[in-house]
Amino acid sequence: MKRWFAAVAAATVAAAMAQPASAEKTLRYTLQLPIQHPIGENVTLFKQEVERGTGGSVKVEIYPASQLYKDSEVPQAVASGAIEMGTASLAQFAGTIPAVDVFYVPFMFPTVDSVNKATAPGSPVRAPLDAAIAKTGAEVLWWQAYGGAVFLSKKTPILLPSDLKDKKVRIFAKTLGELVTLAGGAPVSVSGSEQFLAYQRGTVDVGMSGITAVQDRKMYQVMDQITMTNLVDVEFVVLINPKAFQSLSESERQVVTAAARKVEKDLRTKFTDLEAKAAEFVKTKVNVVELNGQQVDAWRKLAEPIVDKFVAGAGDLGKQVVDAARNLK
Repeated sequence: MKRWFAAVAAATVAAAMAQPASAEKTLRYTLQLPIQHPIGENVTLFKQEVERGTGGSVKVEIYPASQLYKDSEVPQAVASGAIEMGTASLAQFAGTIPAVDVFYVPFMFPTVDSVNKATAPGSPVRAPLDAAIAKTGAEVLWWQAYGGAVFLSKKTPILLPSDLKDKKVRIFAKTLGELVTLAGGAPVSVSGSEQFLAYQRGTVDVGMSGITAVQDRKMYQVMDQITMTNLVDVEFVVLINPKAFQSLSESERQVVTAAARKVEKDLRTKFTDLEAKAAEFVKTKVNVVELNGQQVDAWRKLAEPIVDKFVAGAGDLGKQVVDAARNLK
């Protein structure tokens, strides 16, 4: 009998030792950009902060370069719980929340200072957009700076609106499509991860993207002209599935939230320098030009009708964020 009790006791201890003190939780993260891109590095920093802060009880698995989902698929994937987290362009919500396109209304945020104020957590521009996105089933954890948009072309740079006439132009927001149409071009929606092939195959004649993506996605290999502009500010948002977030303990949620705030500030602070460095690199590969005052004025004049049209189409929320944006200046 003693042997029997001893055997049972030993088995019980072994079983207890085989069970972890607390179950490890994993947040899978889908990313469209390469891991070496500043946004990829930003996500890596978040992973490090979370795993260190939780003592390893929460793991973050990153799947970069659209391994799992394209940009357009991320909001639904996160909202449905198919994956716990992901980065998506803010523009991906324009279909259900037209007001998010305020950041893609040309010249709405003409300076770095105005962008920083508008994107700050709790700002009168950002807060109502975050709340609206949460209603779609995926909550915003933090925003990721992506910088200003540039034009990419072949043989001749894009300097004036007339340069877009009869051209197929890659766009990533409805308002940019309206700008292209006003200039006499044909807007074509192409996801970020599909740009290289679109330019290589001639699916589009002209591109719009961030200068850091031109470097990291090697788009200078297929487009030889870059025009630096301050037309719009490109923003990405990091989404998290609400159920996945609530499945974490209170202390784990606090770590995740604190990590998000830290990495958001880190990326926003350094992005101006990152853009400058990317521009210098790209200059060694292709022709890079800056718009002069007269050329900027031509683009501003072309864009004037877009603001009123945006407000009319984006409803009360659109008017709210436009008014807030104007008050930031």
